Amino acid sequence: MAEYKTGPFLEQINLPEDLREKFGIDDLPQISEEVRQYIVDVISEIGNSHFGASLGVVELTVALHYAFNTPYDQLVWDVGHQAYGHKILTGRKDSFPTNRIKGGISGFPKRSESHYDTFGVGHSSTSISAALGMAVANNYKGEKERQHIAVIGDGAMTAGLAFEGLNHAGFEKDANLLVVLNDNCMSIDPNVGALKEYLTDITTSHTYNKVKDEVWNLLGKVSKFGPDAQSVASKISTALKGSLLKQSNLFESLNFRYFGPVDGHDVIGLAKVMEDLKDIPGPKILHCITRKGAGYKFSEEGNPTQWHAPGVFNKDTGEIVKVVPKSPQPPKYQEVFGHSIVELAEENEKVMGITPAMPSGCSLNIMMKAMPKRTFDVGIAEQHAVTFSAGLATQGMVPFCNIYSSFMQRAFDQVLHDVALQNLNVVFCLDRAGLVGADGATHHGAYDIAYMRCIPNMTVSAPMNESELRDLMYTAQLENMGPFSIRYPRGKGVMTEWKTSMKAIKVGTGRKVTSGQDIAILSLGHPGNFVQEAIKELKTSGASIAHYDMRFVKPIDETMLHEVFSKFDKVITVEDGCLMGGFGSAVIEFMVDQLYTAEIVRLGIPDEYIHHGTQQELWEDCGFDTKSIVKTIKTMLNLEIKTEKEAANS
Repeated sequence: MAEYKTGPFLEQINLPEDLREKFGIDDLPQISEEVRQYIVDVISEIGNSHFGASLGVVELTVALHYAFNTPYDQLVWDVGHQAYGHKILTGRKDSFPTNRIKGGISGFPKRSESHYDTFGVGHSSTSISAALGMAVANNYKGEKERQHIAVIGDGAMTAGLAFEGLNHAGFEKDANLLVVLNDNCMSIDPNVGALKEYLTDITTSHTYNKVKDEVWNLLGKVSKFGPDAQSVASKISTALKGSLLKQSNLFESLNFRYFGPVDGHDVIGLAKVMEDLKDIPGPKILHCITRKGAGYKFSEEGNPTQWHAPGVFNKDTGEIVKVVPKSPQPPKYQEVFGHSIVELAEENEKVMGITPAMPSGCSLNIMMKAMPKRTFDVGIAEQHAVTFSAGLATQGMVPFCNIYSSFMQRAFDQVLHDVALQNLNVVFCLDRAGLVGADGATHHGAYDIAYMRCIPNMTVSAPMNESELRDLMYTAQLENMGPFSIRYPRGKGVMTEWKTSMKAIKVGTGRKVTSGQDIAILSLGHPGNFVQEAIKELKTSGASIAHYDMRFVKPIDETMLHEVFSKFDKVITVEDGCLMGGFGSAVIEFMVDQLYTAEIVRLGIPDEYIHHGTQQELWEDCGFDTKSIVKTIKTMLNLEIKTEKEAANS
């Protein structure tokens, strides 16, 4: 592992107590600069990491650990892409270069990694509820002086869960809870919705802020004037907000004391404000205005979405390093989806696109640009995305609701109750299905096969390649298709010539890819390509291997399964999903129900949480990559003959 130099102040900080005990408040700007530079130095070389979000909260991070007695005072980061400065200050400075690398530290706060990571995160909008639970528990235990801080972005604040937490917290008047709203006006894609407009109104009301500052300066610290001055200040502040903003304050209507907006890059000012807020009881919100990518010229001036996770880049020039392949490469499945839905929408005026805050990630931004009135980014609101899609479907539209598999878990009830129960034609395009790589356990799409196939009326499918993805999308928008799920992985497909003409596939039918006599391999989705690679490696072994690309888990191709179990007594199933209740389970259920017997080995994701690494590393760890399939075939057939690769290496 390469060594990275830290600045003279940061070199002395291994834990937050070093920050608090060795340095004064006037040292915080220099410490912030050294933390920021260390993030730039490391991430520019290792790549594979988030970037802009952590740069935007450097001063906020330093101020929080300086003002609060962490980890006794409990700090919860929402989502967690922005927690790199937090990790550097909490004992992981030396291991930070292993960030998101297999065996290294996680890219997100993780309770098992550090007691400074008070709550494991990765999905959006959980921080307020979690921190409130901690506050209520510690009140119950008699630790009423303990502070609880939830740091949440303006994008995450749009989610229903965040509002639910705020609504409850306002009722718990004794809860020692501070919500820090990190308002950078930018989530991964531009933030949308009424809350964005509301926050913009607050931050741009110069009259309100000027008058508020003058009143505050006149009164000084309320503690110096006693409770009467505090009451007067509160009344004046409320009146100002009501008259100058011409609306009541959203947060104060939920019984939060609202402070701000304040400069999120004034680390000394932040530290002072936080010290003052510690003495004010009950739920409070501090509204901080920050800039994503702050302090690094190229991320501040460049495309914020691009600098969210830029990969390797030249820190001196800002040039993002891109490896130019020598030969044409297959596109990402996401790109195929993005272009294909536009083609479908051009032919079918009922087709619409919906995404919860991921238009660039899922490539729905292509349709958004071409057909803005038929494409909807609903913000970080998966439940709403599904029920909104259901509403569209009741009026004859065909909504393609594109949600990452891991995030789809958050809207399971809406899929079950609002879509499937009413048998509505909503097409769920589950992006990032299977093992996603460096984002780790919070982002793997391991469970959608199992949770979709248990829902009545639901069609569950997965393409082996780009052509099948296009065909499944075409099929799903045909009349009276009902709820239809299409899952596909993160990253590249296998076809350089992928713009095939789209055609309908008979729902519930697979295809035989390779004929054979000795063993049958049944695959679902992209891992079918691993099977084909394994068969090629074993071509000199004498083994006769049949391969079936099943395409559908539900309804499953029973005609094909009758053929398989009538002919083969050795069967392997392969899937990039959990083995519990997944595709292999569906095959075994058929076998048992139809009174067949066979030796079956299921390859897929085991019943455990899989941590971070590259996709290839994780496929191998879980035992369904090409090498693992070869090994399983050889074991089941008692093959001693070496593959071509093994023979060449021996």
